[in-house]
Amino acid sequence: YSAMTGQSLFYMGETNLKHKILAIAEEEGADQASYALKLLQSEGELTIASTGKDADGNLTTQEYHVEGPVMLFSTTTAIDIDEELMNRCIILTVNESREQTRLIHELQRERETLEGLLANEDKKAVIQLHRNAQRLIKPLKVVNPYAKQLTFMDNQTRSRRDHMKYLTMIKTVALLHQHQRKIKMVTHQGKALEYIEVELQDIAVVNALAHEVLGRSLDELPPQSSKLLQIIYEMVSSHCGKDGINQRDYRFSRRDIREYSGWGLTQVATHCQRLEAMEYLVIYNGRRGQNIQYELCYQGQNQQGKVFMLGLIDPLELGYDDNLPGLKLELPGSNRPQIGVKSGPNRGGHNENKPIKTEVNAETPQLNGKTHKTPNNITPSYRTPITPLAANATDGV
Repeated sequence: YSAMTGQSLFYMGETNLKHKILAIAEEEGADQASYALKLLQSEGELTIASTGKDADGNLTTQEYHVEGPVMLFSTTTAIDIDEELMNRCIILTVNESREQTRLIHELQRERETLEGLLANEDKKAVIQLHRNAQRLIKPLKVVNPYAKQLTFMDNQTRSRRDHMKYLTMIKTVALLHQHQRKIKMVTHQGKALEYIEVELQDIAVVNALAHEVLGRSLDELPPQSSKLLQIIYEMVSSHCGKDGINQRDYRFSRRDIREYSGWGLTQVATHCQRLEAMEYLVIYNGRRGQNIQYELCYQGQNQQGKVFMLGLIDPLELGYDDNLPGLKLELPGSNRPQIGVKSGPNRGGHNENKPIKTEVNAETPQLNGKTHKTPNNITPSYRTPITPLAANATDGV
């Protein structure tokens, strides 16, 4: 839809949205329906009681019910997005780099040639192949045997929803590889349930993706604030190494920062407030009559301006073998440490760029009328280098 009115979603029909994608051209066009959209995302259904007339013309209360789940897809050019809607969704941003603009220009020129005309015809076959592949995905249950060992940031309430995004991404990656997994079965209350299990490579892939989708960048900090953050990190690391304690257990004050850095009172206070707001520092004390005590969430993650996600467990701690052969996921920043303030056991550790191997030794279903079989001696990987999407370059993707 180009736009939606405030009450339109409530009268869509009971199953008209179930298991479908609701695509709205611009977020601005759904402003009036924002309440219904947020409710649909959280509750998975909508219910409204409305006044109507019966056959005799008498006023009666009628109930309308719309079932989910539904996927919401929308775009916007606005800088400020509705916070309540934003924390229910995964936000992806356009690549605005000069390199991407150059690639877009190249593709736009290429489309004017004969090769571009033929490529546009080939595009239809590629789209059909992807659609056929998607039709092969069955509605299977996904079980994560590593769920209790996973970790995530827990120093802010909005992480409750971000945590579910992270867990759902892991299940999604596992579901997409269901034809490479053994389907298991369990009987519960006399009913047989089929499911597949999450594997460690799924978690490794999602950790790399989470940096880009849910992560942050040191570029969001002014230079002086970033410099003070590095000084604080050096101070905390020094004391933790000397005292033999974990970083999450070390507390420090602004006075400690001033004595270590030699910075002035106003400088430290100003930049600490910014680091508090950006959640690199967590306040543990600070009421009247007490010194402010901090915990440092940052643990030296990527300092070259790339985004990173605090609080994710290193797959190595779960038993993942990074010595297995296979391609590496060339996502920017996939070699960042993945530690910080987090919930769950096994806190600490670091992450390197992990190779991933997926064993495939089975005949896959047909795509475009052809049956494909992977030889036993080949170990394919679904972690492949990511390059600019030329097919969508004109959209700035």
